Amino acid sequence: MPDTSHHLSASLGADLRALRKLRNVTLTALAEASGKSVGWLSQVERDISHPSIEELKTLAQALDVSVSLFFGQAPAIAGEEGYVVRKGARRQIGTTNDGLVEELLSPDLTDDFEMFHSTFESGAQMDHFESRPTQEVGYLISGRLRLWVGAHQFDLQPGDSFRIRGEPYRWANPWDQDAVAVWAIAPPVY
Repeated sequence: MPDTSHHLSASLGADLRALRKLRNVTLTALAEASGKSVGWLSQVERDISHPSIEELKTLAQALDVSVSLFFGQAPAIAGEEGYVVRKGARRQIGTTNDGLVEELLSPDLTDDFEMFHSTFESGAQMDHFESRPTQEVGYLISGRLRLWVGAHQFDLQPGDSFRIRGEPYRWANPWDQDAVAVWAIAPPVY
């Protein structure tokens, strides 16, 4: 089997533990869902064992996250681990199905909130309203973004910010330029 550990997140174990706890899944339940032993999962969470790609896919499916969550972060500069995420080292989270590229700005997924650099591609839109039990705040850096929160529609310009408190929302970028925002979510959703 090829060694893929150099492509994995440096915080894989901590991220896996944080995701499991966020979803209120016990080690035993995750072991049953993934067909693995509790001992092996414990070793993965402590970065003693390194899962294969297929094992990561199974864990991602059991936790209802994209497998890409576990990849894509460049190694941190010595002494910066857990503190600094350089521009070229951001980890892509989620999918680009809706024309949205989300990059994690935090060093890992162990905080009580998540912070993202979100790029809404020109012409992209979220076709359905989504509602989640979170508080979210965003700040538009560049481009324009149309945002619906409940029955309200807003056209955002650079420098505008917004808040969503568990209401149904969706977005669209019908303009010719990508929109870029910083988006914070609490509690974490990934």
